[in-house]
Amino acid sequence: MNIRQGNVFAALPAAVSAEVFENLVELEGVHIERIVSQGQTTAQGEWYDQERHEWVLLLQGCADLQFEDGRTPLRLLPGDHVLIPAHCRHRVAWTDPNLQTVWLAVHWDAPTPCG
Repeated sequence: MNIRQGNVFAALPAAVSAEVFENLVELEGVHIERIVSQGQTTAQGEWYDQERHEWVLLLQGCADLQFEDGRTPLRLLPGDHVLIPAHCRHRVAWTDPNLQTVWLAVHWDAPTPCG
């Protein structure tokens, strides 16, 4: 494996028309990506239902996450992080339209249930 270096804030892409996802690391069972948003949300009535666990760190901007189970939505500010277990249905309800929101997302395989 080669040593790779970068800066998560380098060359931030314009995210005016759509969120931008950039793979930073893909290793055995682990995927790390940078996400840049600017006003994007998950479409009303749609929910992410991911096969993998996800840990998200908000680096810049702000965002609201909503969960299908009705728990209180989360307002994320720079430095906030959240662990979203596999199959915990959630959506991005709001991102700041005036400032780029930069996320660092780490995804890893959920254990296979027995049976």
